[in-house]
Amino acid sequence: MQEFSLLSGDDYVELYKVLKVQGLVNAGGDAKRVIAEGMVTVNGEVDTRKRKKCVVGDVIEFNGVAVKIIPAE
Repeated sequence: MQEFSLLSGDDYVELYKVLKVQGLVNAGGDAKRVIAEGMVTVNGEVDTRKRKKCVVGDVIEFNGVAVKIIPAE
């Protein structure tokens, strides 16, 4: 499982940004499309909100890859 560390001072990260920053898609537009098409799960449930606020402990899954949100270091 990959990890995504929040930036210092941030309480959340938007869902599409996780996919983009982790390199699971080529661009933000691609992330928004796969989310809208129901191809992404958050904590085991499909979520189609591109700007969903993902917080520490959330697990995002796409294309067989899981990413866990962790606190800023």
